Amino acid sequence: MIERNLQNEAMKILLFTICIICHVSCSHAQTSEEISKQADSLYLAKNYVLAAPLYVKSAATGEFNVSKYNNYYNAACSYALINNKNSALKYLELAVKYGWNDLEHTKADNDLVSLHYEKKWNKIIASIIPASTADPLKVQIITTDIDNFWKAYDMAEKDTAIRAAIYKKYYLDAGTPGLQDYWSTKIRNMNSFVKDHDARKKFYAAIRPVTLKVKDQQQQIMKYFIRLKELYPETRFPNIYFVIGNLTSGGTASGNGLLIGTEMSSKAPGIPLEELATWEIHSVSDFNTIPLMVIHEMIHFQQGSMAGDTTLLKAAIGEGMANFLGLLAADTITEGRLDEFAKGKEKTIWEGFKKEMYQNKIDNWLYNGDHETPDRPADLGYWMGQQICKAYYDDATDKKKAIYEMLHIKDYRKFVEDSKVDEKMK
Repeated sequence: MIERNLQNEAMKILLFTICIICHVSCSHAQTSEEISKQADSLYLAKNYVLAAPLYVKSAATGEFNVSKYNNYYNAACSYALINNKNSALKYLELAVKYGWNDLEHTKADNDLVSLHYEKKWNKIIASIIPASTADPLKVQIITTDIDNFWKAYDMAEKDTAIRAAIYKKYYLDAGTPGLQDYWSTKIRNMNSFVKDHDARKKFYAAIRPVTLKVKDQQQQIMKYFIRLKELYPETRFPNIYFVIGNLTSGGTASGNGLLIGTEMSSKAPGIPLEELATWEIHSVSDFNTIPLMVIHEMIHFQQGSMAGDTTLLKAAIGEGMANFLGLLAADTITEGRLDEFAKGKEKTIWEGFKKEMYQNKIDNWLYNGDHETPDRPADLGYWMGQQICKAYYDDATDKKKAIYEMLHIKDYRKFVEDSKVDEKMK
């Protein structure tokens, strides 16, 4: 029975591999992302021989640098695992060339152990410039993408027929690594970028003076960073890139640093909001909240040691933790719209969340602005995750240890139980 089961599993993997090969050879219009997903499947099946060239193909056809360096890095890992050291070193070098900068991960990656005694290994390792520092005062706040955007904006307004080409040349192609990463994950399509701006002409025409004052927030941002270092001494601080997007994200993080969509923090007197959707009106925050947005994303940057899974609970804790620890670093308590909505409804919200928290039901609780109604605001998962983290922190005797444990969660179910949030919600 055991031998038959092994044979069956081997046959399944073989058939799966044949299907993948046929699909790759027959499809001439695959995207880089589709090819990368096929490579991921083969890698997980430990078929590194076939995974490696697919990663290379995905990197070569990728539009953005982040896609190129991630796929070249994965190709290097796959080649190293089949002891093809020359190819592994070649593609690791290419990954670094296109922006791969996770030095600690590279040195600790078990996939690359076979390369450690190669002469070229030390040279490649030395060429990797880490994207973060342990010193909060050494963080760079980079705003050149904002300047480039307004240069492109003025040119595009004068020659509307070729706006997409103008934005691509003078904004995207001239942009920082931060803009490249932000574009690849939050925008992706130039035509939709232009279309979204056209639908909000008055808004974008008005926010220029606000966005150009971002550096005025630097002192407050640094103050929050210093406080975060006190709370969590292991904090690593990446550079911060301020960009202009199309109201899809206030902030995110990549290997290059924190990426802040400045238009999402551009609310100020005189800024017209009538073109914006309901969710956008609620989500566009006051200019003075930029430091809170930045510290929120800084917490996300620290979450790399948390266990991964696809449950609502994990996602909500990740976002809620960024809110909670961000407020601790800011030494403030905000009464946002989710707090106001939740007053008197805490138990009801918790009971609804409990029913779905171990499922992949993220759309019901997070990133669901399209489903917002007057009776239920979007993103209630942020509030719920924040309550879980607050309950855990409040119950801890050693607060610094509690923060460390939050940022290294391995068992989300146990974390919820230890927080005693169920008792506190009742």
